[in-house]
Amino acid sequence: MCQSCGCSSVTKMTLDLHERLLADNDAHARHNRDHFANHNVLAVNLMSSPGAGKTALIEATVGRLLPELSIAVLVGDLATDNDARRIRAHGVPCVQITTGQACHLDALLVHEALHEINLAGIQLLLIENVGNLVCPAGFDLGQHADVALLSVAEGDDKPAKYPTLFRAVDLMLITKTDLQPYFDDFQPARARRYLRDLANPAPALEVSVRTGAGLGEWCDWLRAQIATRTALTAAAATD
Repeated sequence: MCQSCGCSSVTKMTLDLHERLLADNDAHARHNRDHFANHNVLAVNLMSSPGAGKTALIEATVGRLLPELSIAVLVGDLATDNDARRIRAHGVPCVQITTGQACHLDALLVHEALHEINLAGIQLLLIENVGNLVCPAGFDLGQHADVALLSVAEGDDKPAKYPTLFRAVDLMLITKTDLQPYFDDFQPARARRYLRDLANPAPALEVSVRTGAGLGEWCDWLRAQIATRTALTAAAATD
């Protein structure tokens, strides 16, 4: 039937187009990564469902790490610049990337946004991806680390339900832990077990922006990532 109706050729065309799109994206991602290396910037990609607390986490991070570190932010949303305005109010450069209908950021969108930020002197670039646990996992942005946020209001089985994203992250943040008394069916240990079932050894930290719990550990993780990136950049410069 496939040969008579032609759907087999449509499938092949779709696969070829998808491969070309990913190849183009990967090329832009490599360019972004070179750009970050030239400026010794650590780029961290934050991914989660809508409402898991990405923007609030960025605000709290900026509040804790300024002026110790110089920080810039990119924010991805389908519409509005609400999140970017919130972050700019904390005194850091922030560019809103409005995707329209796209459910994720891609490397070209990030590349174009970088033209609006002077990376000279910036040590940490936080990229707030579009709220989605599926599409962002498939697109390299040129980032050095991926962080998944999982709020206690969502259910602790999200790593099992969305393995593509959680399998590859470098850190899982269990957010909004101050709500734990009201969502007592969420078990942090169970969320960690689902992450380990994906053969991912990444740390899983519990944080609450409202109470400040766990934010010190999160900031220490960022400091360690920056130190590692700086050392690698220095080593590459001497080769």
